[in-house]
Amino acid sequence: MDLADITYFFDCCMGQWSIERTYHYLTHQEIERSHTDFRVEAITPELRRKVLADNGYDPVENIDQLPGFQLAFRTVSDKGEEVTQELRALFVPKHQEGPMLRGDYLRDRAYEEERPIVSSFTYDQSTRELLMTTPYTKVVSVDSILLINPNMRIRRILNYQRPAEGEAMDTLVLVGFGVEQKVG
Repeated sequence: MDLADITYFFDCCMGQWSIERTYHYLTHQEIERSHTDFRVEAITPELRRKVLADNGYDPVENIDQLPGFQLAFRTVSDKGEEVTQELRALFVPKHQEGPMLRGDYLRDRAYEEERPIVSSFTYDQSTRELLMTTPYTKVVSVDSILLINPNMRIRRILNYQRPAEGEAMDTLVLVGFGVEQKVG
């Protein structure tokens, strides 16, 4: 498995980011804008192991070579609502098919729910797009980060109403778009 390109992707993600997003709440026809200050730092070997343990995940070979990060952010909406959070994440590649790398995405805290969570990811080396799919209790979040260059990313967030087992995800409840620019 070739991790050089995804390692480059995450190296580019390190640093301070200024993010402007627009969210479309489809259940009640509302649009919200927000600004986020986002800090991404390298994850320590100890925190990598803690993320695995928090999720009850089996030990992983070459854990220190796996992509991961720790982040902190502060978001202020156009209504003045403020959210701050810190978390640690680790990406465990499972297999590669051509330019597509697939695996598990582990966090010690989820965005939607206050708990550790295991999601899935796909990374397309040909487009440098990271797609993360997280099944929460009420929604399934499909989050895309497209690396335009080392200083700019485009974000797309699609939250689907969580379907019954075996049913298709076809009811969108939230759509978000963002422009993320590195600062400093």
